Amino acid sequence: MLRRPKLLLAPGAIVLVLGFAIPALVMLFSPPGTGPGEVFARLWQMLGDPYDLAIIGRTLFFGLTVTALCIFLGFPIAFLLARSTSRFAGVWLALAIFPLLLSNVVRTFGWLVILGSNGAVGQLIVWLGLSERGPQLLYTPLAVILGMLQLFLPLAIITCYSAIAQVDKNLDDAARGLGASRTRTLWSVVVPLSLPGVVVSATLVFAGAATAYTTPYLLGGTGQRVLSTQLFTYSSVTVNWEAASATALIMTVLVFAVSGLSSALGSRKGRVE
Repeated sequence: MLRRPKLLLAPGAIVLVLGFAIPALVMLFSPPGTGPGEVFARLWQMLGDPYDLAIIGRTLFFGLTVTALCIFLGFPIAFLLARSTSRFAGVWLALAIFPLLLSNVVRTFGWLVILGSNGAVGQLIVWLGLSERGPQLLYTPLAVILGMLQLFLPLAIITCYSAIAQVDKNLDDAARGLGASRTRTLWSVVVPLSLPGVVVSATLVFAGAATAYTTPYLLGGTGQRVLSTQLFTYSSVTVNWEAASATALIMTVLVFAVSGLSSALGSRKGRVE
């Protein structure tokens, strides 16, 4: 009886292994025309090259910064939505996550219009008399961070909302009844109990931000190269497969390292103080 339910996993596992795991491993360790030795040789070369290390560091910086901002901005919004008693709470939640229904390319092109030298921000600066001409905000770290923040903030909100909604509201009332302030209740009750969900949110945002291609490419240009844009260059422009596989390995290790850390943190149950 115990074996039959496990057999239900077999079709999905076979598709996952044959359609994803094996092709991914082949492309990572044995791409066309090369082998694992060349890939690892290129990997060690990249880890000792200041140019490649700068790209890795920039990717980490963007990923961690966007993750921190998404959690910092998304958690309060999710808390207000989850604890709202308004009949329009569902409408506000739908509006908060509506950008997820739009294409990443469309949302990114919007920033091209806003941040350009003749865009809305530039014209506002000129109108305020802060500068004679609008500054060029495109192709800067700020542009990339703003673009990815817009992309992943709805994801952080909906994930944190799901975690907070599972915390019983009666616990808030109990803490308030014992003399705790609203801030104390938030930090000592809601945050610890919803922490596993927040950690999952941070993992998803970091994985998306560290591997995003469209936004860094359009808003960062060649001056803000990250691992994803470098991977595209190696695989489609210079056709350097060992460098492409080495870059993909670095991206994979970064994502799995953060996922492992998040799993370790998320497995710890929140403790109410």
